[in-house]
Amino acid sequence: MEYRRLGRAGVRLSVIGLGSWLTYGASVDRQRSIEIIRAAYERGVNFFDTANVYHRGVAEEVVGEALRVFPRSSYVLATKVFFPMGDGPNDRGLSRKHIMEQCHASLKRLGTDYIDLYQCHRFDPETPLDETLRALDDLVTQGKVLYVGVSQWTAVQIADAVHLARQLGLDPIVSNQPLYNILERDIEREVLPVCAREGIGQVVFSPLAQGVLTGKYAPGQPPPAGSRAADPRSNMFIGRFMNEQTLQQVQRLADLARSAGMTPAQMALAWVLRRPEVTSAIVGATRLEQLEENLGAAGLRLSDDLLQAIDAVTGHAPAAA
Repeated sequence: MEYRRLGRAGVRLSVIGLGSWLTYGASVDRQRSIEIIRAAYERGVNFFDTANVYHRGVAEEVVGEALRVFPRSSYVLATKVFFPMGDGPNDRGLSRKHIMEQCHASLKRLGTDYIDLYQCHRFDPETPLDETLRALDDLVTQGKVLYVGVSQWTAVQIADAVHLARQLGLDPIVSNQPLYNILERDIEREVLPVCAREGIGQVVFSPLAQGVLTGKYAPGQPPPAGSRAADPRSNMFIGRFMNEQTLQQVQRLADLARSAGMTPAQMALAWVLRRPEVTSAIVGATRLEQLEENLGAAGLRLSDDLLQAIDAVTGHAPAAA
């Protein structure tokens, strides 16, 4: 396993992280979830990402139970706050009230005294930014949170938060969790440059585009039984990829990967990790075989010719790293 610093922070994360969105506590039964999480740890994964909203706290409970058998100092545990956790007017967002209450609830569900990386799951336009940043800073001061980050914030929102935290002398944002994969590269234009300038590391989600980049979905064919695209609970997220043009592109990408001696999933992960700004690519695994395949991407390097061929297939202009 390869480990990288989280931006300018001193903590190091495995380049492949294990997430729990749509999997643990939801589509994967509890015992198998625990087995996969522990197998990832035993194979060198030290970064585990979850969120309070994933299956309304159940994912946090499963992740916490799985990791409890290992020394707490040996892994980096991340969770998030923002989305509704109840029906009340204060059961959502990034107010001080919601952040404090949800941090304590997450700590209880995870069964730990502190969260390594606490992330704002989205930006909250209804709460003053200084209120959010002061609440996060207080959690760091109290020792309940070690580092703070954001997810899916725009470049302007990130820059504003960085400058305000600096002005107020508050603990800085050290990470961003954006959507990033071969098919979805929006962060390359503005988010990555801002984060690189400010020393903010990227822990990217959906590096396999909801599993589409594994090549399992063939053009003109129905989704395989048991796959994410065949599951109505997750089809709403993967549906944007399930069109003939995209699936044909993915098949060409899969051919490139196999010609280079790797699986399509490994090429997709190595492509994301080619960027020095990316600390870790968060994957979801429902089977041990998937986990093993994904971990095989650690340390892989893509040639310039292969990177150019990938850009030619997707129609993207090469981006400066």
